[in-house]
Amino acid sequence: MSESKKILMVDDEVDLLQTSIVLLRAEGYEVDSVSDGIQGINAVQTHHYDLVLLDIKMPKVDGIEVLEFVKEKYPSIEAIMLTGVSDLKIAVECMNKGAFYYILKPFNVAELLQTIKRALEHRRLLLENSVMRLQLSRIEGYGEIIGESAAFRNVLEMAQRVAASDSSVLLQGASGTGKEVVANFIYKKSLRVDKPFIALNCASIPDSLIESELFGYEKGAFTDARTQKQGLVELANGGTLFLDEIGDISPVFQPKLLRFIQTGEYRRIGGNTLLRADVRVFSASNKDLREEVRLGRFREDLLYRLNVITIVIPPLKE
Repeated sequence: MSESKKILMVDDEVDLLQTSIVLLRAEGYEVDSVSDGIQGINAVQTHHYDLVLLDIKMPKVDGIEVLEFVKEKYPSIEAIMLTGVSDLKIAVECMNKGAFYYILKPFNVAELLQTIKRALEHRRLLLENSVMRLQLSRIEGYGEIIGESAAFRNVLEMAQRVAASDSSVLLQGASGTGKEVVANFIYKKSLRVDKPFIALNCASIPDSLIESELFGYEKGAFTDARTQKQGLVELANGGTLFLDEIGDISPVFQPKLLRFIQTGEYRRIGGNTLLRADVRVFSASNKDLREEVRLGRFREDLLYRLNVITIVIPPLKE
């Protein structure tokens, strides 16, 4: 397995839990387990999971209630239902409420492992589809960069050198000089090329919305928040986040962005759960950010985090 996946198993049969944990860990999965529905609900609120295995018949809060909570609050988590009772009505109800599949106990090990594999693949495809929708409007063909001037060749040579590192990159230059093109060039030469490249033009997003765009929000966080929304940092997890026109972000939001870049930690708006995302940050600005710092409009410590490597794009006249 190339990448560990996190599974939560919720079942009140202790022997089954212990046996399943050994089995799943042997297959390379990270596994947590709890023995009732209340603990299951608490667990998904405090940890990140890719998949939950839910026993249907449990005291206090049953598996269907846990399923409803998970699919309402964390719709990207896949769920597989486990039950010792063969009941078509229950199976249909679970599928209608968002379960990926329904397995009878005692389950066949090969069937369980294959179903888990298919559920995780389904989740991966859904997340990739979300990323693809964000990228549909992006210009194709960034690999063919044309520029013969000495200044531009120096830019490309530097971009080649920094691509293999994991450092933040700040691209500075006038509007229209191709900062995003160079950012994409670095990404395609980087070790994260098989992960998402997510771009956000900070100048095009109102100050009041940029936090929700980047970090997402929980259902009910504000009037129009009818469902949970994943932020761009979550969609970019493992890949690269490109923040264009970084000099335009509000001083109010700058400390939150700084904390995320420093720690990888963030919270969705309206949420209490501390989440993590591993992204390489590229940023770009047509402003002189050192001058913005001097004028008190941009945090010096944020600039320090962003410009680990700075690449200056030459004007078009060069």
